[in-house]
Amino acid sequence: MLRLNNVHKIFNYGKLNENYVLKDINLQVTRGDFITIIGSNGAGKSTLLNLVAGTLFPEAGTVEINGQDVTNWPVHKRAHLIGRVFQNPLQGTAAEMTIEENLSLAVKRGQARGLRLGLNKKRRTEFRRLLALLELGLENRLECPVKLLSGGQRQALTLLMATIGHPQLLLLDEYTAALDPKTAQQIIAITERIVAQHNLTVLMVTHDLRQSLTMGNRTLMMDQGKIILDLKGKERERMTVNELLAKFSARSGRELTDDRILLHG
Repeated sequence: MLRLNNVHKIFNYGKLNENYVLKDINLQVTRGDFITIIGSNGAGKSTLLNLVAGTLFPEAGTVEINGQDVTNWPVHKRAHLIGRVFQNPLQGTAAEMTIEENLSLAVKRGQARGLRLGLNKKRRTEFRRLLALLELGLENRLECPVKLLSGGQRQALTLLMATIGHPQLLLLDEYTAALDPKTAQQIIAITERIVAQHNLTVLMVTHDLRQSLTMGNRTLMMDQGKIILDLKGKERERMTVNELLAKFSARSGRELTDDRILLHG
């Protein structure tokens, strides 16, 4: 349902500070895949998600969703196809608006919007039902401004907003990195419930090697703009963190030295 064909991304193309961020990326994602993406800082992980989302466009190659070429589609044109949660809990929500107003905006993602949010009794009932599934008590705080929520509550709300329209693809960009370990585990559990319920296709960037092997069904490792490892099936099931580090060294020709990754290994 997602295909990247010979994709190249170059920042500052043709200038002295030209930076070749992605190099000849070929990736085929099957519907229902949950792919974790690991790699050191600057490997191209977030840039890859930005190309899928339409935040960036490649210098060469194509991006296809459900067989349709969306390479040159901007973010708003892909909005009905893609949900995204960022690392910063402050992104993805409007702080001054209430929980129910944020959810109303999410429902209308990718649609023509008027000045009215379309809030009514039926929609509020549905919002309460969905929020109750998060098990955070937010179903009783519909009129609470989002700025008053904790980081974990806000990230859970963002996750719900990203998936409320049943997107074709969910992008998670180190979305638990800014949370404390207990809250991060809570958000991960919520994620797994939502993904399973809607059979979502997921690309998740993470710095946690153990998480990259236990979540989802497939692991990609990136280095210097290339996919150097694609793990799935029995090989992935048997893989340990130490073996994953050894694979990185063997494929890249050097040791992985990113402290953020090693501290979570």
